Amino acid sequence: MKSAITSKPNEFHLDRLWWYLFLIILLSAFCYITLDVLLLPYSIEYSETGKMTAGYFLYAAIGLLLSTPTPFAAVLIISLFIEKIGIRQMFRNIFRTENKLKTVLITGGFCLLAFVYAILFGKPNGSPWYMFPLGFLIMIPFVGIAEETGWRGLLQPEFDKRMSYPFSVLLTAAIWFVWHFPVFIDPTSNHYGDSIIGFGITIFIWSFALAAIYKWTKSVIACALYHTFIDAIGAVYDWNALFDGFPGNVSTNVYRSIWLTVSFVLWLIADKKEKYAAS
Repeated sequence: MKSAITSKPNEFHLDRLWWYLFLIILLSAFCYITLDVLLLPYSIEYSETGKMTAGYFLYAAIGLLLSTPTPFAAVLIISLFIEKIGIRQMFRNIFRTENKLKTVLITGGFCLLAFVYAILFGKPNGSPWYMFPLGFLIMIPFVGIAEETGWRGLLQPEFDKRMSYPFSVLLTAAIWFVWHFPVFIDPTSNHYGDSIIGFGITIFIWSFALAAIYKWTKSVIACALYHTFIDAIGAVYDWNALFDGFPGNVSTNVYRSIWLTVSFVLWLIADKKEKYAAS
């Protein structure tokens, strides 16, 4: 399977995966030390008093521009300095969509599944409904593209070359989960105090859903839009209670099973179609 982030799949060496993992560890360590050790007191002060300080401004800027976009930053470094394909080509690869109708149907179907679940079982947080599309638009570059450029754009395809499904998905999910871990120890994070196990189950299921979307569409932007849609639900619903509860109520676990089953089936169908076309 070709990676969506390089236009020269046969030129790059086997080090591509290791470069990415090295950069993720390096950049994440920098963000952890900076945000959760050095600048955390400023974030705590802001959450308690609402007072804007230079320290909190720096905390927020690093969080927005580097912490969440760490996967994007890693791919950007690889693209510019190792593969030397240039930023314009990198963005072309991110937005490349081979079959637009198929991409809309598959991605839209997964989004609809999440939206119906939220409407049926979600608890509104009191925010007006326009916050949902507004949050979606804001988060597309800072969450969806920022993360999926790395996770499904590079990491998942590279693991697919080296191991079989579902092991590549499980390993991607494990790395994605560990990367999120600092939000559970930051008392100013919206995940502080949440169930780590529940969040881990959510990451596990959505990794399979995103793997199925990528398998069908070969589109990083499709994965980014689904990822953004899921997070934007939290603009109007109690997101953590809706998705990350553990052990979870009946509706939560039924929908978890549906998500996982649909993801497995779609991936297997796409894989069979690819093998048939190649034979």
